[in-house]
Amino acid sequence: MRSSGGAGGGSRPGSSRGARDGGSEPGPAGAPGTRAAAASRAADLRRAIWEHRKRYYVDAEPVISDSEYDALERELLRIEDAWPDLVTSDSPTRRVGAEVSGDLPTVRHAFPMLSLENVASGEELEEWHGRLQRVLGRDDVPLVAELKIDGVSISLLYEEGRLVRAVSRGDGVVGEDVTPSVRTIRSIPLRLLQPFPLLEARGEVYYPLAAFAAMNRRREDAGEPAFANPRNAAAGSIRLLDPALASARPLEFYAWSLARVRGGEAPGSHLDGLALMAAAGLRTNPTARACSDLGEVEAYYAEWLARRDELDYEVDGCVVKVDSLALQDEAGATARAPRWSCAFKFPARQATTTVREIVVQVGRTGALTPVAVLEPVVLAGSTISRCTLHNEEEVRRKDVRVGDRVLIEKGGDVIPKVVKVIPEFRPPDARPFVPPEDCPVCGSKVARPEGEAIRRCVNVSCPARLKESILHFACRTAMDIEGLGEALVDQLIEKGMVRDIADLYGLEAPAIAALERMGRRSAENLLAGIARSRDVPFERVIFALGIRFVGERTAQVLAEAFPSMERLAAATVEQLTAVHEVGERVAGAIREFFQQPENGALLERLAAAGVTMRGAGPARRARGPFSGLSVVVTGTIEGYTREAIKDILRAQGARVAESVSKKTDALIHGANPGSKLQKARSLGIRTIDAAEFRNLVGNGGRPREPGT
Repeated sequence: MRSSGGAGGGSRPGSSRGARDGGSEPGPAGAPGTRAAAASRAADLRRAIWEHRKRYYVDAEPVISDSEYDALERELLRIEDAWPDLVTSDSPTRRVGAEVSGDLPTVRHAFPMLSLENVASGEELEEWHGRLQRVLGRDDVPLVAELKIDGVSISLLYEEGRLVRAVSRGDGVVGEDVTPSVRTIRSIPLRLLQPFPLLEARGEVYYPLAAFAAMNRRREDAGEPAFANPRNAAAGSIRLLDPALASARPLEFYAWSLARVRGGEAPGSHLDGLALMAAAGLRTNPTARACSDLGEVEAYYAEWLARRDELDYEVDGCVVKVDSLALQDEAGATARAPRWSCAFKFPARQATTTVREIVVQVGRTGALTPVAVLEPVVLAGSTISRCTLHNEEEVRRKDVRVGDRVLIEKGGDVIPKVVKVIPEFRPPDARPFVPPEDCPVCGSKVARPEGEAIRRCVNVSCPARLKESILHFACRTAMDIEGLGEALVDQLIEKGMVRDIADLYGLEAPAIAALERMGRRSAENLLAGIARSRDVPFERVIFALGIRFVGERTAQVLAEAFPSMERLAAATVEQLTAVHEVGERVAGAIREFFQQPENGALLERLAAAGVTMRGAGPARRARGPFSGLSVVVTGTIEGYTREAIKDILRAQGARVAESVSKKTDALIHGANPGSKLQKARSLGIRTIDAAEFRNLVGNGGRPREPGT
């Protein structure tokens, strides 16, 4: 939202354009048509921006998304650029943050903590760079790119190596003294390794994502409102008047600028300043990178846009800076931002929009899931028009209603979710959501099992369940039937060619080829994939059945304990719960599945079609270097799919887990391993790279036979 980083001073942007006088003088593209209209709109924008800044900086309770706020600022800047005489002394374009709240002591910064100019595209970055080159009168300007952490900017003042004061950004000129709370942050040293007479470091306090999620869960369990994002949580934490409360929140810090220093050799560049702070004991972000031109900046941006989910902190873009401090001084600054730096923003992950409708979807297990139909909004580079509400308890807890204005969020590739309702915008006629008593697809009565938050359709022939069951059955981690996508499944069901998953094995090429967007070659490829699926390992068949609570890992332990479908179907609850990792809830769901006559008939038809109904069992599994170990796989290894690696490990008797923990014995990693590798190393867990993995499994990746 309000970009941070850098300092300086200068004149307001656009001041050389000259005032346009006269109420009817037309303005440029993107600005109101007349001066009178511009004056009215500018006044409205100033009031709105100051209100939103207070909610963001002081209250830590924003009611619009960062991208919406940025749009308001850009609109006001366009108006003030067109009519400079409309600029007021209290315009937000001449200030950085919001007025401090008055609850904490205030401190005047030695020099302003300015904001940054935002750029949202490669074209805007080129425009910024062109202006910089013209100001400096040279084309070769050394740059630095670094991640823009979405946290709270603070200034740390050290005297004789000792931390004496920590001050928030505030309005850029005056900030709040947050020293007591900041002293509780373990990544901020209370004493530097080198006793500089004076050193001022500026940087970002942030809330680690895992800790933030855990805190929000605790707040929700306690009936307290959740924080909208990690930035708000960090802001609220450092402003706590009780340091004991602040210390309970695991904040972290990265220094991003050496503001001033006395003693020793003064650095000549931004990167030298980062190195000096690191040597003194301050934590600096290792991702900062020197860039010789804009191409390298854009490559850095693209790399971290793709890798942002590997980080344990939220980033909303990268900061581009001139590396040379002499050139920074020469470039100077406007009233609110340095000319030598800008924020190259990532696509927004949060946005506000309106709930048009709440509909209910039926999943493959019969679960009824409420979904918010939204006024379309662009989020993280894609247009979002639907958002899951999970279950009726979630809808009730957040009190989501049709007509509500809501803050939604999308992290990485996950499904968008509603973060919170903004009650100020609720229509007076909005009514609470009422869950349906009948299935919205087949009309059957729905049931809500005791102790569960989800209603379920009990009709096993419900068309909605059939479609999702087929898609799950065919997915890569189950039967791996390539080409059996949603559009094709819709046609197969609509034309009555498939009434249950066993019908897949009776499909014929001419009938498939006659379907829309199919043909002879596509039909043959699909049938070949269906034929191959007959031979997938037994545990994947169990997983493919879609039994409630039975995921990949549970399917694996069931296949080991009951090495045939017949034995698994006959197992009692007591026998099932005797299996490690199978509890009473899972055992009850398994028994419920096999007690259904329709499911028994389905299994008979699958067996008749030649689908694997028996497994190797623990006695028949190959012995190997991974036998009995808990193993996690991450990254890519050339020549292997992720599922092939897991099959090799399971064949050797390994337990394949999805996340690294203290119980993990080994981590196998290939290219682009992500954060799992770092976590494994921090826990002292054995790590195995691609070359060692190939050497261990041998035989071209096939599991070794016992005794070899």
